[in-house]
Amino acid sequence: MPLSLIVEVERFPIAGVFRISRESRTEATVVTCIIGDDRATGRGECVPYKRYGETLEGVVELIESLRSDIADGITRRELMSKMPAGAARNAIDCALWDLEAKRSGKPVYEHVCRQPPRPVTTAYTISLGEPDEMATRARAVSDRPLLKVKVGGANDVARIRAVAAAAPNSRLIVDANEGWNDDNIKDNLLACAHHNVALVEQPLPAGKDAILRDIPHAVPVCADESLHTADDLEAMRGLYDAINIKLDKTGGLTAALELREKGRELGFSIMIGCMVGTSLAMAPGVLLAQDADFVDLDGPLMLREDRVPGLRYSGALVSPPDPDLWG
Repeated sequence: MPLSLIVEVERFPIAGVFRISRESRTEATVVTCIIGDDRATGRGECVPYKRYGETLEGVVELIESLRSDIADGITRRELMSKMPAGAARNAIDCALWDLEAKRSGKPVYEHVCRQPPRPVTTAYTISLGEPDEMATRARAVSDRPLLKVKVGGANDVARIRAVAAAAPNSRLIVDANEGWNDDNIKDNLLACAHHNVALVEQPLPAGKDAILRDIPHAVPVCADESLHTADDLEAMRGLYDAINIKLDKTGGLTAALELREKGRELGFSIMIGCMVGTSLAMAPGVLLAQDADFVDLDGPLMLREDRVPGLRYSGALVSPPDPDLWG
């Protein structure tokens, strides 16, 4: 029996406003891919990202273009050669993983984890704003062990100082989303070092980060927008100390596993990140993050309402997915 394909566009309001250096959002718009037959159904979720030239319509069209291949039983490996990395491939790949698990009765974690998965500590994101408002938000969650601080403006030293003072017991990841430049990066990195920041994420625009090879890394620097798949790793050597793996960039869990292993081999620290999506999008990432150095899978915590069932968040801990959700 051929496999069926359903593609759905879903919208989930964000609780408040999510701001980074280049945009503000009040809604998470996701594309859900459902693949199955009369025996089992698998689901995957992706978030089209304008920064990478993706549109909602384009991602839906890409998924639909593989309808006949999916009906014929395309494998995850075949999918990697048929479709480029990106959100569309992620949704299909994760749906195929889920379908395989449902058909076989063997959970995904048995294929991708070295041992039974456990809850992991995720960062909690403080959106970009004025220093005083960011400090207020940080103070409200200062019991969390890891905060991710969005920066990328003209007053970032003040933002870093304010959040560090408001949450003195939290480790900080500072994420500039490409918002710094050659003129301010040294001062900003020194401010991060002074306030014991654990990691600085994508300080400079992708392709304009050569200066990272020649300046001291007062704090480890992580590649996000500069890195998508394992093919990008060699170019990151000497520039970055860590890599942020997101399934919507790699084009699915299959490619993300390859990137994680090759990244480890080359000596990079590993961060597992996310776009703003629901628990369905985070679920594969929780398995991928089992031995990561940094985890940032708080997307559902930014939503007014998540899927039901969703992932279980208990304070800073997020538990592996139940089969009813994914995997």
